[in-house]
Amino acid sequence: MVTLPRIAVVGSGPAGFYVTQQILKRSKEAKVDLYDRLPVPFGLVRYGVAPDHQDVKNCINQFTKTAKNPNVRFIGNVQLGRDVSLKQLKDAYHSVVLAYGADSDKEFGIPGESLRNVISARSFVGWYNGLPEDQGLVPDLSCEDVVVLGQGNVAIDVSRVLLKSVDVLKTSDITENALEILSKSRVKRVHLVGRRGPLQVAFTIKEFREMVKLPNATTLFRPEQLVGLESVIPSLKRQRVRLMQLIADTGRNNLTTVDCDKLFKVIFLRSPLEILGDSCVSGVKLSVNKLEGSDINSQHAVPTGEYESINCGMVLRSIGYRSRQVDESVPFDTKNCVALQQPGLYCAGWLANGPTGVILTTMAESFLVGEKVANDINEKIIDTSQSKPGSELILQSLHETGVQTTDFSDWEKIDTVEKERGSKVGKPREKVTSVQEMLDIVS
Repeated sequence: MVTLPRIAVVGSGPAGFYVTQQILKRSKEAKVDLYDRLPVPFGLVRYGVAPDHQDVKNCINQFTKTAKNPNVRFIGNVQLGRDVSLKQLKDAYHSVVLAYGADSDKEFGIPGESLRNVISARSFVGWYNGLPEDQGLVPDLSCEDVVVLGQGNVAIDVSRVLLKSVDVLKTSDITENALEILSKSRVKRVHLVGRRGPLQVAFTIKEFREMVKLPNATTLFRPEQLVGLESVIPSLKRQRVRLMQLIADTGRNNLTTVDCDKLFKVIFLRSPLEILGDSCVSGVKLSVNKLEGSDINSQHAVPTGEYESINCGMVLRSIGYRSRQVDESVPFDTKNCVALQQPGLYCAGWLANGPTGVILTTMAESFLVGEKVANDINEKIIDTSQSKPGSELILQSLHETGVQTTDFSDWEKIDTVEKERGSKVGKPREKVTSVQEMLDIVS
């Protein structure tokens, strides 16, 4: 009797799907069950990618083919550590892959961080992308100045959404609730603040070029912060040359703001010391930094003892995401906030590597994890000599505890509803933003 390898993958975002693809490619008889805490799949592609980047979401078509493979089963609305334990999964499967991402925020730990209208960029992105847990957010956009702390791609995304015309955004899959609030926005200036210099920015050229080309908005730098930049460009790695040249050209060309409705002001060598205000934010006190170290890749920012403040009515903190130990049995590095591999337990994506890189980065790393799982099956490192019940045991337990689960056909019903609602208002879809409404649609 042949025992089929049964694998549980926790998390149905890019990492989970890419791992699954490689397992199926290299181990034809493996059965993979994809679990997600939400009733719908696709994770960060659905809820993290900017609404005006619809082309980035095309990988969903590939993920859909994977989900419809007869050896794959999607099981939604099941949260590890709440509805099912890691021990239960280990008992039911030959191996478990954890790929549930990073859904918490890094914080500065400075005074004023809990003031009203100080919001994590992660929550802001979740809000306008329809993530159910962020729909209670009510950002106040009645101010003219917003400070974004951080200089990665997410920081660029939220800046672009704040400055972009609502007439353009309304043809994307941004939520109607977000559109209504953005349509009343008085924001004119977004200040993008980073602790180091232009050579250390984390955003990529694609995202920055969009800001430079944004209609009715001008990107401004402080000229003194770009001094010497062009002289070092020839010594940089190829992938950084184009970005640094664009920064240098933009700084040189955009010295005035004639006929400009909005400003995107990029500020280097500043670290937040305090968020000012009584009950609501009114500004940010910043340390003026200098860089130390001869290697531009490892230079670190040190305070000079000088300070400056920027008046604003909203602060978006964009300094990275953190993974959580959602189940006490998950082997977890609390310092680096990543899960650790164990025999029979694999980790992929941001949970394994930290919240860095783009979807292509996740794809490459997750492919390696999937290959490892498949090779371990083929080489008998994963013991498949005994039959495992897989989802049959887990679903029985969930049914007994009253957990309503979803499958991929349920997602297709929700998908149809969203597209029908979107077509009525000229959008690709209008997302269902409530877990309960999702469950009601498929009941």
